[in-house]
Amino acid sequence: MSSTARISRGGLRQVGPFVWLFSRVAGRVAGTEPPGVFLTLGRNRRLFWGWLHFAGRLMPGGRLPRRETELVILRVAARAGSDYEWAQHATMGEKAGLTPPELAALGDVGDGSTYAWGARDGMLVAVTDELLERHDLSDETWGLMAEHLDERTRIELVMLVGHYRMLATALQTLRVVPDRPR
Repeated sequence: MSSTARISRGGLRQVGPFVWLFSRVAGRVAGTEPPGVFLTLGRNRRLFWGWLHFAGRLMPGGRLPRRETELVILRVAARAGSDYEWAQHATMGEKAGLTPPELAALGDVGDGSTYAWGARDGMLVAVTDELLERHDLSDETWGLMAEHLDERTRIELVMLVGHYRMLATALQTLRVVPDRPR
C-alpha cells in the first residue's frame, strides 16, 4: 500500500473552523498531531458531523465498558490490517486496561484464540472474528453472545464491529497515515 495520502488532510479552509478546532483539541488529548481521520473525513463536513455523532455513540458513549470496546476495535484493526486504527487505539486500549499480552494476542490475526481469554473477552474476540469473516453470526455464536450481553448491547456490538470495519476500509482507501506523536 502506498504511504501517499489520496486525499490530503484538510486545513482550516478545507474543513472549516469547527472541524479544525475539534481536531486540534483531539490531538492534544491523544498526544498526537491533529488526527488525520478528522482532517481527512472533515473535508466532507456534512458527512463528517453525522459520522462523528454515530461513532461517538459507539465509542466513548457506548454500553460496553471502555476496555471491551477497545478490545473489539483493536481486533477489527488487526484483522482489517488498519495501521491507522491500530496506532490510534493501542494506546487507548492500554489506558482502558488491556495488558501487553492481550494487545499482542489481539494483533495475532493468525489465531488470536490461542490466548487464554476469560469467558466474556473470548466471546468478544469470537464474535468479532466471525462477523469479520462471515458478515453474520452462527446461532451458536449468537447464543454465546446472549449469555453475556443484553439485547441492546448485542445490537451495539454488531454495529461496533461493522462501523470500525467500514472506517478501516475508508482509512486504507484514502491512505490516511498514522498520526505523529507530539
